[in-house]
Amino acid sequence: MSNTFLSIERLTQIFPDGAGGTLTVFENASFGIEKGEFVCILGHSGCGKSTIMNILAGLAEPTSGVVKMDGFEVSGPSLDRGVVFQNYSLLPWLSALKNVTFGIKARHPDWSKDRVEAHAREFLAKVGLEGEVVHRKPSQLSGGMRQRVSIARAFANEPKLLLLDEPFGALDALTRGTIQEELLKIWRGTNQTVFMITHDIDEAILLSDRILLMTNGPHARVAESVDITIPRPRNRTEIVEHPNYYAIRNHLVHFLGERSKALAGKASGGETQSPATVRIDRTAPSATEEDAEGERRLRAVND
Repeated sequence: MSNTFLSIERLTQIFPDGAGGTLTVFENASFGIEKGEFVCILGHSGCGKSTIMNILAGLAEPTSGVVKMDGFEVSGPSLDRGVVFQNYSLLPWLSALKNVTFGIKARHPDWSKDRVEAHAREFLAKVGLEGEVVHRKPSQLSGGMRQRVSIARAFANEPKLLLLDEPFGALDALTRGTIQEELLKIWRGTNQTVFMITHDIDEAILLSDRILLMTNGPHARVAESVDITIPRPRNRTEIVEHPNYYAIRNHLVHFLGERSKALAGKASGGETQSPATVRIDRTAPSATEEDAEGERRLRAVND
């Protein structure tokens, strides 16, 4: 894991439980993310997904363990890590354009005003915001437009790692689908590394290279890393026709509906908790009967 771009090593988070004891959210969690990967994490509320993201962002300190990015330990917030929150987190007194230029100025203090503005407009245009609308303040924008500004702001700063905390959770289905496609276009053009929290299984399959699955808490763990064996580029109206789509989806539903509970509440006993790799591919013939049987077990829901 030492050569991995983002390395999470034996991460543990313990909080006071309010009754004089402690609550172990997760312990000794270890996994890695390669440079340029788009990774989603799924799990029930309370399992610690947002806690992991806050630690990656430098907004929280773990009880123990370490996070390394590009070989260096993560400590505190940094312009190398951008965050997009569900509630947009825009500065209400600034226009959409100035919300984006604010971060660019901090990232590139030597740039001229014209260069900063041109860079901001470029990324706003990538999310479909051009013309007069970029001069509106957040209160004058729809929810979808606000989230577009938030995404443009994060990408415009060109962070090494982009963290997305359920960025589309408050949007209607049509707006969510449109912005998902715009997000993929920007990501393909920048090759940035993305770590995203979502509760939407279909969204995770559409966007990610891998999906990390967390068990329920307490003592939650990242139990599986599921490869998305569907080629890119992906289109949300065509992806459902791929032979692997429902096989992967059924496995995710089964894990979240049953196995996440069955595996919950088990202490690590000091052992490193690394996810098992799951690869489901109906387009490739199974090498052996044993492999085929194992694949059937992984796809046991509605199979």
